[in-house]
Amino acid sequence: MTALPERRRTRRLPEELGVIVALLVMMTVIGVARPRFLNPLNLLTILGHTTFLGMLAVGMVFLLAIREIDLSVGWIFNFSAVFTALLMVAGVPPWVCAVAGVGFGALLGLVNGALAVVLRLPAIIVTLGTFSMFQGLSLVVNNGRAVVPADQGSSFFTAISAKLFGVLPVPAAVFLVLAVVMHLVLHRSRFGYRVQAVGSNPEAAELAGISNAAVRLQTLVLMGAICGLSGAMYVGFRGAIDPNEGSDFVLVVVAAVIIGGTPLSGGSGTVIGAVIGTLIIQIISSGLIFFGIDATWSTFVTGAVIVLAVSLDQAVKYQRARRARRQAKH
Repeated sequence: MTALPERRRTRRLPEELGVIVALLVMMTVIGVARPRFLNPLNLLTILGHTTFLGMLAVGMVFLLAIREIDLSVGWIFNFSAVFTALLMVAGVPPWVCAVAGVGFGALLGLVNGALAVVLRLPAIIVTLGTFSMFQGLSLVVNNGRAVVPADQGSSFFTAISAKLFGVLPVPAAVFLVLAVVMHLVLHRSRFGYRVQAVGSNPEAAELAGISNAAVRLQTLVLMGAICGLSGAMYVGFRGAIDPNEGSDFVLVVVAAVIIGGTPLSGGSGTVIGAVIGTLIIQIISSGLIFFGIDATWSTFVTGAVIVLAVSLDQAVKYQRARRARRQAKH
C-alpha cells in the first residue's frame, strides 16, 4: 500500500510586491542622496498630499476592473466641493453639508452611469462630455471664484484639520481606512465579485445572472460618492475650494491605478496597489524638488512611469501565456 503524496502548499506572493519594492527603492535612492527626504515629518507631508487624489484612485480601481474609465472625476470632486462650500456659506451646519456633498457626488456619478447604460456607450465617451458639463456648471455656480465658508471655527473644520496622535492628518487616516474597506469590498464582497466577473468576461457574467448594466451603474455611483467624500473633506481641510481645483486630477488618478498594478484589460484590481501608485507619483514630484529639478518635469516623469508600468504588465502577461502554452503541450 503506497502512501498518498502530500500536497505541497505554495505561498502566493502579494500581487503588489513589485510596486512595493519600486516604492522602497525610490525612497532609498532619494534618501541616500538627500537624507532630509526621509525625515518622518516630510514623509507624513507626502502622505497628506496624496490623500484627496488617493481617494479618487481607490474608486478608479473598480472602474478599471470593469474596463471603464471616468474622465470626469476631477470635476465631480470640484463640483461636490463647491456644492458643500456653498451650503456652508448659506448657513447649513457643516457636518450636514459634508454628507450632502457625498450625496451630490453620488448623484453626479449616477448621471454618468445612467447615460452610459441608456446610451449603451463606454463610460470614457460619456464622461468626456460630462467632464465639460460638470466643469461649466461648477464655474457658473461659483462665479469663477473661490468659495470660502465664513464660519470655520465649527467642529467640522476642527476635526478635519486635526492630527491623530499629533502627527497623522485626519484626511490621511480616512484615506487609509477607505483603502482598507474598499480592498475588502473588492475581494471579499458579492459586489466585488460581480465587478471582477463583469470585467473578466461580460458575456459569461450575463449568463451567470449578473447584470452588466447594473454593475456599471453601481460602480460609477460609487466613484461619484468617493469624489464627493474627497471634495467635502478638501473643503474642511483647506477651508476653501478654488474654481479650477481638480481639473488635472484624472491623469494622476489613472496613472496611480495603472502603476499600482490594475490592468487595463479588466477582470481584477488592486486597491493597495493604487495607494502605493499614488505615493510613487507624489514621491516623484517631491524627489524632483529635493534634487532641484523644475517641478514641471514631474508630468513627463509620471508619463514615463506609466509607459514603463504598462510595458512590464504586458511582458508579464506574455510570459504567463507562453508558460501556459508550454504546459498545455505537455
